[in-house]
Amino acid sequence: MTFKAAAVQMCSGIDPASNAEAMAKLVREAAAQGATYIQTPEMTGAVQRDRAGLRSVLRDEAGDLVVRDAASLAAELGIYLHVGSTPIDLADGKIANRGFLFGPDGEKICDYDKIHMFDVDLENGESWRESALYRPGATARLADLPLGKLGFAICYDVRFPELFRQQAVAGAEIMSVPAAFTRQTGEAHWEILLRARAIENGLFIIAAAQAGEHEDGRETFGHSMIVDPWGKVLAQAGPVGEAIVIAEIDVAAVHGARARIPNLRNARSFVLDEVASAGKGGVAA
Repeated sequence: MTFKAAAVQMCSGIDPASNAEAMAKLVREAAAQGATYIQTPEMTGAVQRDRAGLRSVLRDEAGDLVVRDAASLAAELGIYLHVGSTPIDLADGKIANRGFLFGPDGEKICDYDKIHMFDVDLENGESWRESALYRPGATARLADLPLGKLGFAICYDVRFPELFRQQAVAGAEIMSVPAAFTRQTGEAHWEILLRARAIENGLFIIAAAQAGEHEDGRETFGHSMIVDPWGKVLAQAGPVGEAIVIAEIDVAAVHGARARIPNLRNARSFVLDEVASAGKGGVAA
């Protein structure tokens, strides 16, 4: 199966209505270029550092503007539209960092809540505690589509290869990695991680990213990217501003790559044996 996939790069602000409008414009442009699967970045609906400000615009899934507009766009354009993620208000006071996949009929195929929380202190003084606001997901998703088998990850999930490996073993041919990578971590690791996940699992990676200086003062790395199963970057955007990257996806390339390097089939279980030292100058028994 061959199809055109698009990763839509955005610079979302704090107002969901403005972000939904920007999403619609870019999605329509990507569809006009022939894309039948279109992915938007993490936090499409709101990039908002201020907690009170974010809570003031939150809605549950049924009332969320981006979710509603994405369903309508998918039906209008006859495409698979994947909202990389948007913040969703939960009944327990927490927020879900939730992605949505809509089919060409506008119906929701599935959703995915980001599993791994970005709780880190960076060298430039930035400190992030996603777990203070967000409830982590506990379920991986694999959607069996006419286009191919699509697996789900969001941003920080890319640093956890076991999530990708389990989905690859279950048959994933494409992995989605919508993101809002910080500029500092993106410069160091973004491309390396995406290409590594593609190579080690023999699958396509589609990664739509947030890019540039945001209204809330955050700076994200951009460089939305599509990578093939051999690790070749098929398309890549720049570091700032809106963009659309499109590439032809031929899922036969997945099976070709896995036949050339059959590491999924050759994997073996093993036991980790920790050897204790007798200490300085001593002899182990």
